[in-house]
Amino acid sequence: MNIKEKMLNAVFFQTETGVEPVRNWLRELSKTDKKIIGEDIKTVQLGWPIGMPLVDSLGSGLWEIRTKLSGGRIARIVFFMDNNTMVLVHGFIKKTPKTPKQELDLAKKRKKQYNSQ
Repeated sequence: MNIKEKMLNAVFFQTETGVEPVRNWLRELSKTDKKIIGEDIKTVQLGWPIGMPLVDSLGSGLWEIRTKLSGGRIARIVFFMDNNTMVLVHGFIKKTPKTPKQELDLAKKRKKQYNSQ
């Protein structure tokens, strides 16, 4: 089996109107931050299932990619698995030790929307 066969697909969640919130969020980041986050996503694609310190379960079938950025900032990309595809539903810069409820609720809402499409 070659790497392409083992590698997970990664897709951006789309709203009903075609907006891709995670892609839009990434576009606002610096080139350096995008590169670091992209490398972490690729590590998950190649190594799934993968655990801490890079990936942690948030419950409800949601997972977070934990990325350390420059200046002590921490980014989170929330995703869920749909067969062999990781669906990226939410991205944010983490400012508190615990994942804020509204960030988790938004990710759950998008997962539910995806599953009903």
